[in-house]
Amino acid sequence: MSSTQDLDYPQILFQYNNGFLVSKIMFTACELGVFDLLLESEGPLSSDAIAERLGTSASGMERLLDACVGLKLLGVEMKSEGAFYRNTELSNLYLTKSSPKSQYHNLMYYSKTIYLCWHYLTDAVRDGKNQYERAFGVSSKDLFGALYRSEEEMIKFMYGLNAIWSICGRDVIAAFDLSAFTVIYDLGGDFFKDPIPEADLYILARILHDWADDKCMQLLAKIHKACKPGGGVLLVETLLNEDKTGPIETQLYSMNMLVQAEGKERTPTEYSKLLTAADFREIQVKKTGKLYDAILGRK
Repeated sequence: MSSTQDLDYPQILFQYNNGFLVSKIMFTACELGVFDLLLESEGPLSSDAIAERLGTSASGMERLLDACVGLKLLGVEMKSEGAFYRNTELSNLYLTKSSPKSQYHNLMYYSKTIYLCWHYLTDAVRDGKNQYERAFGVSSKDLFGALYRSEEEMIKFMYGLNAIWSICGRDVIAAFDLSAFTVIYDLGGDFFKDPIPEADLYILARILHDWADDKCMQLLAKIHKACKPGGGVLLVETLLNEDKTGPIETQLYSMNMLVQAEGKERTPTEYSKLLTAADFREIQVKKTGKLYDAILGRK
């Protein structure tokens, strides 16, 4: 029997088809405060009690809670009075606002911004352009202006980045021995217009993937000019396989760059070419096996 005959094609299809339903269930439970309430409670709660405290319908909350149980985001205990729900360890760690590892703000950015942009994915593929104008009625001529439609949204976006960094930061910083660099600059802000201070090492964490190749080379050249002799640049990105086989998470992120920004996710070779074009040398690539990888170039 061939390997293709072993595959349950309908099951795979249904799983893919229902992917966005899964996301919205998790987003909705976070937004309503389900996980926060259960963390603060002294024990499991019934669906009626949760609905009353969170101001929702009883029937809607019961279905939401049951779906969260199916997704392993909640546990359930059947008693004579009915079903009582509690957080799983995953939810306590990552879905409650008070946890040091909370991904709440990142999930809310996905729900309120990314999710709406993806409604126009077909248009993005046709046009080859981001879809902020269609999704929000905001001109996307200035990418920064489109990404941050308000100060509140910019703050939410930054909270989301910090949430991810709390999980992945240690892996990429430990990928190389950076002890030789004494003055380190974590690049942010409007770096195309603002001056870049002199430093030994520049960290570009999830920056180049926002931009087309020409903008990336422009920025790297500007950094190279400011960089001290013997210094370098550390790119923190999620890397595509050279043979286009994945990882699927990175391929999804690349599609997100299509609907949200001007750039794309790249292979190690593509990033190495950008660094070489800006006169960085001794380029090293380290795949961490986690969400983000690291590339180091030296001046």
